[in-house]
Amino acid sequence: MITKLLSLTSLCVALVVSGCGGNSSPDTVEGETTSSSSGVQGGAEPAKSLAAVSDARLAAALDEPQQWMTYGGSYDETRHSPLSKINRDTLQDLGIGWVYDMKKPRGVEATPIVVDGVMYVTGSWSVVYALDARTGEELWVYDPEVSGEDAAKGCCDVVNRGVAVYEGKVFVGIFDGRLEALDAKTGEVVWSQVTVDQSKPYTITGAPRVFKDKVIIGNGGAELGVRGYVTAYDTASGDLVWRFYTVPNPNKKPDGAASDDILAKLANETWGDTGAWTTDGGGGTVWDAIVYDSVNDQVLLGVGNGSPWNASIRDPEGDGDNLFLSSIVAVDADTGSYRWHYQTTPRDMWDYTATQPILLADLPLGEAGAPRRVVMQAPKNGFFYVIDAKSGDLISADAFTDMTWATGVDENGRPIEVPEARSLSEDFAVLPGPTGAHNWHPMSYSPDTGLVYIPTNIWPFLYSRPDPNDPVKSNWNVGYREDAGWPLEIPAGGIEGMRGMGGGSLLAWDPVKGQARWAVPFPVPFNGGTLSVASGLVFQANKGGELVAYDAETGERVWSHGLVGGPGAAPMTYEVDGEQYLSILSGWGSTIAMVYGVVFEDAVGPETGRVITFKLGGQGELPKPLETGIARSPKSQPLGDEALQAKGLRLFAANCQWCHGAFAISSGVLPDLRWSAITSTEASWDAVLRDGALSANGMVSFGDRLDKEETDAIRAYVVKQAWDAVARGEADAPAGTGADVGAH
Repeated sequence: MITKLLSLTSLCVALVVSGCGGNSSPDTVEGETTSSSSGVQGGAEPAKSLAAVSDARLAAALDEPQQWMTYGGSYDETRHSPLSKINRDTLQDLGIGWVYDMKKPRGVEATPIVVDGVMYVTGSWSVVYALDARTGEELWVYDPEVSGEDAAKGCCDVVNRGVAVYEGKVFVGIFDGRLEALDAKTGEVVWSQVTVDQSKPYTITGAPRVFKDKVIIGNGGAELGVRGYVTAYDTASGDLVWRFYTVPNPNKKPDGAASDDILAKLANETWGDTGAWTTDGGGGTVWDAIVYDSVNDQVLLGVGNGSPWNASIRDPEGDGDNLFLSSIVAVDADTGSYRWHYQTTPRDMWDYTATQPILLADLPLGEAGAPRRVVMQAPKNGFFYVIDAKSGDLISADAFTDMTWATGVDENGRPIEVPEARSLSEDFAVLPGPTGAHNWHPMSYSPDTGLVYIPTNIWPFLYSRPDPNDPVKSNWNVGYREDAGWPLEIPAGGIEGMRGMGGGSLLAWDPVKGQARWAVPFPVPFNGGTLSVASGLVFQANKGGELVAYDAETGERVWSHGLVGGPGAAPMTYEVDGEQYLSILSGWGSTIAMVYGVVFEDAVGPETGRVITFKLGGQGELPKPLETGIARSPKSQPLGDEALQAKGLRLFAANCQWCHGAFAISSGVLPDLRWSAITSTEASWDAVLRDGALSANGMVSFGDRLDKEETDAIRAYVVKQAWDAVARGEADAPAGTGADVGAH
C-alpha cells in the first residue's frame, strides 16, 4: 500500500494550490471606503423590490422554502430544502429549464441566492450576476475588474463562492481583498471596503454572511504567507464593527481588536518567539466556513492551516498547539469577543484546515434522547466532529475515511498521531493529503433521514523535509520539498497507472452513531457539493460532468443528467409561481482541474461558467462542449542535458504546476505549456517568463525570483515533457527537424 501511495504522492507535492488569471484593482488602501458604478450592465427590471431580506426573514428562512436567502439555505446551513415537487415520481420529467452563460471562463464554485424571483450569483473573477430566476434573463452584471497581477496571488483559481443579500443590498467579497455592497436593483456599488493589506498575498474566495446589520468576511493566502482574521462591517455604511485575529501578532502585542484578550490569555503562549511565523504571519486564514448561530447569538469560524505548513519551520522553538490554527472558534456576534474553540489538528503540519463547511442541527444526543444543539464538521483531517454548540465540548470524533497520520482521538479530544507522520525522519505518505478527506465542497444534512451527505476525497501526499543544503526557490510557503518523489522520466504506463489511484465518494454519514450508512465511489476527487430535499432525494454533480439524484436512505442512483464542464459547486433549489427549480453552476477550473490534468484522460476546453437550471417539463438544451483545438506537438527540439532538465523539474514543481499542471500536463484550464508557441524560441519564453508580457492575463513575470539559468531550465523540462509524450504515443512529432522546429 505504501508503495502505491508513494507512486501517487510523487504527483501530489502541491495539490492544494493553484491560480492565475486576468483584468485592475482600485487605488485604495485598507480601511478606505469608496463608491463606484464601474462595470455595471443594466437589463430588465422586475416589478418587486429586490433583496428585501431582514434578520427576521433570515431567521425564519425555512418558513419560506421557495426562497434560498443565504449561502447554506438558512442560518444553520444544512442545505436541506422542504420543497418536494421534484421527487421520485416526477424525476423523469426533470429537464433543462434555462442556461445562462457567464462572461468569463475558469472555475465556478458559488451557490446562487434566490429571493422573490431574482437570482444573485457570482462566477470567476468575482463577477456578480442578477438574473430572472424564472427564465435566466440577465438583469444586470457587475464586474469588479480583478487584475491578472492580483489573480496570481491565489492558491486555487480565481473562484468565488457567492454573495449575501440584505435590506436591498448584495454583498460580495472580491478576489483582490475588497468587500463591496451593491444596489440589488441596479448592481451599482453602494460602498467598497479594502479589507486586507493588498501589498500582501491575501485573496477572498468565500461568501460573506449577514446578520444583525453586520456583514462578515474572511480571507485566504496562508500558502503564500499571511496572518488570518475575520472582519464584521456595518451593512449600511461599510464601517468596521469588529475584527478577530485567529493567530497572535508576531510581536505578541495587542492589535486593538476583539481578539486581543483571548490571544493574550490563551494563544500567545502556544507560539514561540522565533521562526517563519514571525515574518510570514502564521496563517490561520478563514477562507470559507463562517456560520451565524442564531440560537446562541454567536459566529462560528472555521480556521485554516499554518504558514508555513511545516511546524518545525513555522515555530521551531517548541511544541505548542499554535492556536487557533485548524480550529472551530465561536465568537460573540455583537462584539467579536471569544466564546470557545475546539482545535481539530493541534500544531497542524499537513494543511489540515478546519475551514470546511459547518452545519448546525438538533440531534437526539441529550438526556433520554432529548434534542441537543450541535455543530458538525468533516474537515480535511478525516474525522467527523460533533460539538456542543453552546459550550464547545466535544461530543464525538470518528474517522470517516482511511488515514495514515492518526489512529483515533483520545479522551481529551486530541488526535492520536502516528509519530512518523509528524517527525518526518523519513519521507512519509500522508493520507488524507492536503486536498483533504473533505474540502470546501458543501455537505448537507437531512432531518428526515438524520444523515449528513459528504463529498469526500481520497488523495495522499508525500511529505518530505527540505534539504537545507539543496534548496529550491519557490514563492509558496509550505516548508516541504515540493518536488519530492518526482521522477524525471515517467515510467511506461505511468500516466494510466496514476489515474484511478485517487478518487472520492458521496458518503452518507450518521452523526449520532458515528458511522457511514452508505457510500457511492467516484474515480476522481473534488466532486460537487450536495443538496438534500424533503422528497427523499440527494443531488450531487460529479467531475464526470453529470448531475445525479440518489435515494437519500439507500444511495440508489435514481436519475442523472449531463452537464457541460466539470462541476464542483453544490446544487440548490427554489420555487417561483408554484414551480420548483433546481440550479447548479458548472465550468472548468479550481484546484483539481488546474493542478492535476494528469487524472483526466482528455483536456477540456476553457469552458465559460454557466448557471444550469432544471425544472419539471423543461425542454431546453445544453450548449455543446468546447473543443480544445490544440495541436499536440512539441514546438522545439529537446534542450539541454539531463542535469538541466532535472533542475527544471524541481523549479517547475515549486513554481509552475499549480497553474499549468503537475508534470506540465494541463487539463485545459490554462495553456498546456508542452504545446505552447512560447517554448519555440528563447526570446518568446523570456518575454513571458522574465519580462511579464502576459501579466494582464495572470501570467506574471518570474524574473524577480528566478534567474535566467533557472527559467531556461524550466523551458528545458517542459520541452522534454512534450517529447516524452511523443514517445508514449500521446502526441505527434513535428514536421521537420533542427532549425525547422524553433530556434533555441
